[in-house]
Amino acid sequence: MATGHMLILAAAMLTVVAAPLALGLAGVASARPAAGASPATAPGWRITAASTLLYVLAFNLTFFIQELFLVLPKAFTPGLRPTLYHNNHSWEGTNPLAALFQGTGALATLAVGLGCLWMLRHVRPRSNGARLLLFWMAYCGCFMALPQVVIGALSPGSDLGMAMDYLHLGAGARLGASLLALAAMPLLALLLCRPALGMAPAPGNVGRPGARTRFVFCAVTLPALLGSALVIPFRIPREMLEVVIVPVLVFLPGIPWLQAAAWRVRDARAEGAATGWPLAYPFAAVVALLLLFQLVLRPGIRFY
Repeated sequence: MATGHMLILAAAMLTVVAAPLALGLAGVASARPAAGASPATAPGWRITAASTLLYVLAFNLTFFIQELFLVLPKAFTPGLRPTLYHNNHSWEGTNPLAALFQGTGALATLAVGLGCLWMLRHVRPRSNGARLLLFWMAYCGCFMALPQVVIGALSPGSDLGMAMDYLHLGAGARLGASLLALAAMPLLALLLCRPALGMAPAPGNVGRPGARTRFVFCAVTLPALLGSALVIPFRIPREMLEVVIVPVLVFLPGIPWLQAAAWRVRDARAEGAATGWPLAYPFAAVVALLLLFQLVLRPGIRFY
């Protein structure tokens, strides 16, 4: 294995596993109740259910955006005849630009993620559901794109690997790009941590380190785990590795950081609306999207 590949894998293990684990253990050590802190309040199961449904919705919308923007540049390129599916895309014909356009999907999802993150931190919709959907769109957009940079540096046959080959990026440039992507992952997760805690409906949810950790687990970590499993029906039929690996790669680089860092946000404020978390609308949206994927997009839409 090349030295650059070994460095990338070592940096990935440090970023994805060792560092958030160390931060989380530090939080466990500081989780003793402070004098005068608000009593802990259970966040309730409805926020977990709503967050799970909205994670599934955001994940699949983001993946569709990625595939759509992989197809659109090819559709306007002479010699290429692309087809869009619910979980993939393909094309006929040849043009050297096809390799470059394998990077436009990740670029689009990253742009969507950063845009939603900016809106989440500066616009702040009043509706519980709108804020939570915006949170998951920001998360999925960023963490669906950044791991692809690391994979592209390791695998020339991946989407971004093909784009890097077209741009004639050498080993040093690929190493630098992957290290920048790995460095951005904890930064973006930490930027999302405060908005996540801000969705808490009661001061007792965020009043002390243990309460903050518990709220993030119920509102973010557990929904992402459950949602990663519920994403699978949207992705089949496809090779099992492709069905499973993408949800795993979206979960691993960011959720552990959000969970591990929750205890550190000492000035978190509970800004969630006092009203309950509606489930009917997100459930209907998830079912409608599944039907759209399997009945309309699964046969394929030709862009020629």
